Amino acid sequence: MPEKVAILGAGSWGMAISRLLHNNGMSVTLWEFDRQDYEKLRRLRGRPDKLKGFILPETITVTNDLSEAISGSRFIALVVPSQSLRSVLRRLHGMLDPEVCLISLAKGIETKTLKRMSEVIAEEFPPLQERTVTLSGPSHAEEVIVDMPTAVVAAGCNNNLVARVQEAFSSRSFRVYKSNDLIGVELGGSLKNITAIAAGIVCGLGMGDNTKGAIITRGLAEITRLGVALGAQAETFAGLSGIGDLITTCTSQYSRNRYVGERIGQGHRLDDILAGMHMVAEGVETTRSGYKLASVHNVEMPITKEVFSILFEGKPPSAAVEELMGRELKAEIWR
Repeated sequence: MPEKVAILGAGSWGMAISRLLHNNGMSVTLWEFDRQDYEKLRRLRGRPDKLKGFILPETITVTNDLSEAISGSRFIALVVPSQSLRSVLRRLHGMLDPEVCLISLAKGIETKTLKRMSEVIAEEFPPLQERTVTLSGPSHAEEVIVDMPTAVVAAGCNNNLVARVQEAFSSRSFRVYKSNDLIGVELGGSLKNITAIAAGIVCGLGMGDNTKGAIITRGLAEITRLGVALGAQAETFAGLSGIGDLITTCTSQYSRNRYVGERIGQGHRLDDILAGMHMVAEGVETTRSGYKLASVHNVEMPITKEVFSILFEGKPPSAAVEELMGRELKAEIWR
């Protein structure tokens, strides 16, 4: 009997992961929480608004029933937006097998609590803290779905479970590395979305490759600075969940966060941009979280500060660029 896995969240990433695990020989159930979206997905076997031309294999079960989705599953992949994760977890209370492995694929920080996704899971399910694995890295669903070579990293505190996830997800086109730096992997995957918004803003302003290269590099510097302050390993940010995901998200045509930034740079209002999107740009709320974390831990994050001011305080993007360029001169590498 093939091992059963539940995918909670039927957006573009949830569908891509469903297909990946199905092709790896697993029995996949895909859960969609919204009833109307579920009915449409069940009928069309796809989401044209999210992944054009993609049809789910008929042997992937689609459901709106959470208990049906997780029944008998040893792996439960959490592919819901980061700000919705806690509410989904609370619906799972009293339903989870103590031997289940929870796999977090959301890239964000909870705004109200400033918790990483594994910390949210640990608060809701303390016994499963060591049975949680995070999967992160440069992995746009639009490319995974067509088997473009992709490499990501799995991180957790239980080496055996991390290895199981690595084996379950790896294929000829999807390579999974291991890491024991859960903090660094989660922060890298989350905070890079702020820098991606910044990269989009400078592109929207008509600035060039020099500017974008500076934003990416200095963005990595401040992400690393905050990560180390929170207990991460600095070298993690030189890996797939750090610079790898950062470059991809700052430059890709598929990046929702870069798109938001580019529209902001072109003069559009944030509310109007978000209202016109079919998918979640995690970086908007992560900008709030990252800005607060930097303040709480007294870590200097000038790009994050300026993105926050643009998104939530009405600062003109051109003024933010001037502010960044006019800061006190200093050495490139500093802590």
